[in-house]
Amino acid sequence: MELPTPEDLKQRRKSDEIDLTQAELADAADVSQPLIARIEGGDVDPRLSTLRRIVQALDEEETGVTRAADLMTEDVATVAPDDSVQEAEDRMDEAGFSQLPVVRDESPEGLISHTAIREASSETDSPVGELPVSEVMDESISQKGLDATLDEIDSSLDHNKAVMVVSKGKLQGLITEADIAAQVS
Repeated sequence: MELPTPEDLKQRRKSDEIDLTQAELADAADVSQPLIARIEGGDVDPRLSTLRRIVQALDEEETGVTRAADLMTEDVATVAPDDSVQEAEDRMDEAGFSQLPVVRDESPEGLISHTAIREASSETDSPVGELPVSEVMDESISQKGLDATLDEIDSSLDHNKAVMVVSKGKLQGLITEADIAAQVS
């Protein structure tokens, strides 16, 4: 592997195909903007792992890789595990969703859906509306980071109703089949 020179990196970043600022490249590579400036200026020799992240970010910009952060719905309606099932149903109806993340202290714990509520209702003679969400929710949830690719997310959606996008244990957004369909159309 031939390592790019500082000038190679700068020319590639400024090319018509990519056209990124130093700050945008820094964000994409998860490094600081001053580091990008120092590398391009030849003032610092980056570690191989840092150089690899920068080149990968440039590659992804050229190929147009779609990430979870690009796909997710950020303003997500949620319910708490201690909320009643009736509250969850009301919130789903108000928001126009068929499922909601169950979140405690910004951390996802599960997913509740109309389907899960119907299934719970069919398993008992008593009404489930007064039960806490934690007794009806699906605890098996798919979680991905902000940098997960469209392929990774699509693969998770083959087996899950939604993918929760998480950073540092906190819910950042939600991706469903509808989000994928909107991206590709």
